[in-house]
Amino acid sequence: MFQTDVETLTKMGAQITTAEIKQQPELWRDALDIYKDNLEGVEKFLAEARAMAEGRLTVLFAGAGTSDYVGDTCAPYLRAVGDTSLYEFKPVATTDIVSAPRDFLRPDEPTVVVSFARSGNSPESLAAVNVCRQYIKNVKFLNITCAPEGRLAVESADDPDAYTILIPRANDKGFAMTGSYSCMELIATLIFDQASLEQKSAWVEQAAKMGEEVIEREDEVAAFLAGDFQRVTYLGSGAFGGLAQEAQLKILELAHGLVATSYDTCMGYRHGPKSFVDDKTLVFVFVNNDDYTRQYDLDILNEIGGDGIAQHTIAVQQDCGTTYEGEAFTFEGYDGLPEGYLALPFVMVAQTVSLLNSVRVGNTPDTPSPTGTVNRVVKGVIIHPFEA
Repeated sequence: MFQTDVETLTKMGAQITTAEIKQQPELWRDALDIYKDNLEGVEKFLAEARAMAEGRLTVLFAGAGTSDYVGDTCAPYLRAVGDTSLYEFKPVATTDIVSAPRDFLRPDEPTVVVSFARSGNSPESLAAVNVCRQYIKNVKFLNITCAPEGRLAVESADDPDAYTILIPRANDKGFAMTGSYSCMELIATLIFDQASLEQKSAWVEQAAKMGEEVIEREDEVAAFLAGDFQRVTYLGSGAFGGLAQEAQLKILELAHGLVATSYDTCMGYRHGPKSFVDDKTLVFVFVNNDDYTRQYDLDILNEIGGDGIAQHTIAVQQDCGTTYEGEAFTFEGYDGLPEGYLALPFVMVAQTVSLLNSVRVGNTPDTPSPTGTVNRVVKGVIIHPFEA
């Protein structure tokens, strides 16, 4: 797909999505520059936010769908490497904030709401901001969005309690979020990771090179899909639990539900969800680079692969320690990347799987919902009035 000409891809209904997956390494380099350009402004904004709290400041990562999974991916990593003496990192879906605010928000906890939004036009994005403003006594808003013209960005422009970071080139035009997911995850990670700017820059460049390698090795990904599988499951530990959610959603979206999907953590999968696996199932496991956590990832790979219950059991891994010796997409020759950055090339592998599978089942990746009942920006949502 990545070497196919534009005319052919257009006829397949796959030109936009293919290009948007392929361009991500370049976008990550751009995102690093955007972070650097906003560094002074973000630090000033966070200093003002910290002044609201006597203790730790709650950093609430909020989004819907893929934008929700951004927070699910970066929050576990940031709990390990962020300044937890200053911040408490919590991912909460905007859909939960809007529908049950009293269950998920604490009015007396000074909070920064980090809103992830591709378009900034979904009803939940805007409603979550309004609910938080009504319900939380001391609250500020850090918006990470891809659409300068979106309502979230526009309506926050003159808000003294808001700061907006724009990633316009990541505003995917295709149905599925690809570069918008990875770029928003990267920006949030860069903001709260305590590593030096030099170190973070080196990690981003390495992630970009690994992403370029995914493009070059498309045939290896395609080989995993050569059988007559009907199900796909993704597993991961730590931050890769959130990544597994996003990976399975891409399969589900781009194939319009024609392939059954599931996700879980590597340890959690044994507790019932493993019943999903049969001889028509592909099982992908994102292998963590943390030496301790990696053991559990390899355990589930060896268990499912050894049992022979799946059609293919595949590790997505980096060769920086003990690796899975069965089927694998392995990055070799690099220093070990931390989770928040390794998620970037890992998700490109999953996106490539989803793209190829969409074509395999006869769907059109750019417009995968033939009835139009599922949309790029959600429709039909009624926002009911909320009184704090």
